[in-house]
Amino acid sequence: MNEINKKLPGRPRSTQSHQAMLQSTLELLAEVGFEAMSIDAIAARAGVGKTTIYRRYSGKAELVADAIESLRQDVVIPDTGRFWDDLDVLIENAAQVTLSPLGRQTAAMIISSASSNAQFAEIYWTKYMQPRREAFAVVLERAKARNELQEDLDPGLVFDSMSGIMLYALIFQPNSESWTAHVRRALDLLFRGVST
Repeated sequence: MNEINKKLPGRPRSTQSHQAMLQSTLELLAEVGFEAMSIDAIAARAGVGKTTIYRRYSGKAELVADAIESLRQDVVIPDTGRFWDDLDVLIENAAQVTLSPLGRQTAAMIISSASSNAQFAEIYWTKYMQPRREAFAVVLERAKARNELQEDLDPGLVFDSMSGIMLYALIFQPNSESWTAHVRRALDLLFRGVST
């Protein structure tokens, strides 16, 4: 093959422009909301062309999901050897991520964007929530193997219930106890009927 005709690799994607896209997306999301923001506005604020965005993302919903997720830490699945200790670690990790001002803002953006746009909700579920749900199932399967929980307990339903409890307590903050104590007490009530 002729050396001149060989295809040279493309220019590497700029980390700086990618960060600018994510930051601009978050700013516009906070300022105008999901429905009112546009790829044009994100590109203009980030100082990149629309083609740069479309090389990475299929559309606004995927970009917004990635921008929101960039604020969140990876969930570490604990393995203490005891179900309730694992659960306590998860509650503490959730508190550190969720109760900060940035964590509250992130949760609000997720709820608002998912409520107003089904495409965003589907992308966020598929790319971010479902993998976390599957990772959490490992904690329950270990607990089942140790005979701490009933064998027929549905890990997905448990994850959804836990998420609902945590979110509810984030929006309607308990007055008489800390967020972590309230969540722990609610989960104790939830799991009381399924413990062995």
